[in-house]
Amino acid sequence: MSRLLIIGAGGVGRVVVYKCAMNRHVFKDIMLASRTKSKCDQIAADVLKQVGGEPIETAAIDADDVPALVYLIKEYKPQLVLNVALPYQDLTIMDACLATGVHYMDTANYEPKDEAKFEYSWQWAYQDRFKDAGLMALLGCGFDPGVTSVYTAYAAKHYFDEIHYLDIVDCNAGDHGKAFATNFNPEINIREITQKGKYYENGEWIEVEPHSIMKPLNYPDIGPKNSYLIFHEELESLVKNFPSLKRARFWMTFGDEYLTHLRVIQNIGMSRIDPVLYKGVEVIPLEFLKYVLPDPGSLGENYTGQTSIGCRIRGIKDGKEKTYYVWNNCKHQDAYDETGAQGVSYTTGVPAMIGAKLILNGTWKGTGVFNVEQLDPDPFMKELNEQGLPWHEAFDVDLEL
Repeated sequence: MSRLLIIGAGGVGRVVVYKCAMNRHVFKDIMLASRTKSKCDQIAADVLKQVGGEPIETAAIDADDVPALVYLIKEYKPQLVLNVALPYQDLTIMDACLATGVHYMDTANYEPKDEAKFEYSWQWAYQDRFKDAGLMALLGCGFDPGVTSVYTAYAAKHYFDEIHYLDIVDCNAGDHGKAFATNFNPEINIREITQKGKYYENGEWIEVEPHSIMKPLNYPDIGPKNSYLIFHEELESLVKNFPSLKRARFWMTFGDEYLTHLRVIQNIGMSRIDPVLYKGVEVIPLEFLKYVLPDPGSLGENYTGQTSIGCRIRGIKDGKEKTYYVWNNCKHQDAYDETGAQGVSYTTGVPAMIGAKLILNGTWKGTGVFNVEQLDPDPFMKELNEQGLPWHEAFDVDLEL
């Protein structure tokens, strides 16, 4: 049994705390910390009322402040820090973990605040420092990245001699009743999906205009949805760790109304991340927009429908071509009933808890910086079925891609 420090009290943080509290045989002591302690206190109270058990400790922390992080970690003495704060803060939290001799994990890779660009290079550069310190840093242990990477590793281990083509497909067929809202932090979400699309083919990265490539794909229990090619961070690590890949792409569904709102936001300059002067005060338009859009954490109560996220894989087994599709469907209402959060937060928070569990119980171990596909997928896949994200698989089917 171990001590865990969770940093970040958004929708994902809420789910992580709930699921950790449901696995107290591993997580003996749990602390939740964020910039706004009142958010932590509310989650802690909700968990105590609904799940019971020992109270969750809470703290205020500025995750941009390395000395403050070091002080908190030294005071609480966790074995692992689980970062579900903003991607801007990955490096400061990693620095604090190195300074205190504590393992680290997150769900999204670092991106600089002043540039909408996310890649693993900044965090991979910590490899020698974590290895020399005898510590593990586990990157991208949410759903995508995270589960999708484990799905790929599981397929490679059990069903293929070589994986040649990988398409990650992410559908949210939910309805929250709002004219426009994002399912996680609006600032991060809009930065991500307004970037140029990018995919890997024949050893090269090919860049395309945002949302310029679309295919209607059929999703289990949902049906056909327009799916758009975008860049997603797990592609970068997967092509590195599975060099047999000839092509790797990521697809996400967007409704027409959502894309219309997104174009308007861009056209009027509200997606800008550089400061503008307003009445003598510098304001970043996208940061302001974040505060007028619905809070993603408020969407759960009336959210209907479900998500469907999976991997469609084609490769070779015993000299013959083989196709494989593995996926999970998650109903928003089920997620809300269990944790008070909608399905997108749930599908990220549950895998984060599983990753933390596997590190703390010694199933996943090593020194250095790891992406999840570098570790044994089997115990993770088993936990998915037991912790609320059951997966399904189909063989030799039309992948539509």
